[in-house]
Amino acid sequence: MVATPDSKSLAVSVPPGDLYSDEPTMETDQHLRQMLLLISCLDWIWQDRNDFFASGNLTIYFSPKQIKSQDFRGPDFFVVLDTERRTRKSWVVWEEDGKYPNVIVEVLSDSTAKADRGTKKEIYQNTFRTPEYFWFDPDTLEFKGFLLVGGRYEPMVPNAAGQCWCQQLELFLGVENNSLRFFTPEGTLVPTPAEAATQAQQEVQQAQQEVQQAQQEVQQAQQEAQRLAEKLRELGVDPDAL
Repeated sequence: MVATPDSKSLAVSVPPGDLYSDEPTMETDQHLRQMLLLISCLDWIWQDRNDFFASGNLTIYFSPKQIKSQDFRGPDFFVVLDTERRTRKSWVVWEEDGKYPNVIVEVLSDSTAKADRGTKKEIYQNTFRTPEYFWFDPDTLEFKGFLLVGGRYEPMVPNAAGQCWCQQLELFLGVENNSLRFFTPEGTLVPTPAEAATQAQQEVQQAQQEVQQAQQEVQQAQQEAQRLAEKLRELGVDPDAL
């Protein structure tokens, strides 16, 4: 059988799925720490879940054309829901049941801000159809969120604290101490594992202090009772007979 042009194109339309990420290193230590901060916080608060993939600075392969041209880089941070929680070399859409990120965050810099606000935003909107897109500038602290409505990104309206509600993650995103952080629906800061460990240690220390204080109060009460008993005996009264 002679292959038609269409059958030839179909034969080469799906590249191998075992692809390594092809991302440059993060521009600064500040950008790297911000990416790791988001990943570690989400991993911690969702430590009992196995139905998501969160990563950053990882190539998302979504078409043969994109692989050949290499004209697009992976998001600084992204989350895919309803998928297996495991490590990956990259995110290959055709190997992941056609799933694209549910949430994307880009960390702006002088060299990437134009693409993050333009080209990448258009790709996330028109090709990925990612429901929620955020960007954050660690230098100016500019933070904006966008919700996909009718196929177009509409700016989110932040709350009084300047936080944007992320429907996909059911968490708030907002700026805290010059970093982009997650907050619970109640507004509580989602800690890093290190912060959670420190908080737990402080709670243990506080509990120990409360136990020590209670023990001291018992000892003081016992000493006071002993002094009272001795006083009664001096007065000729048997305290045990009372």
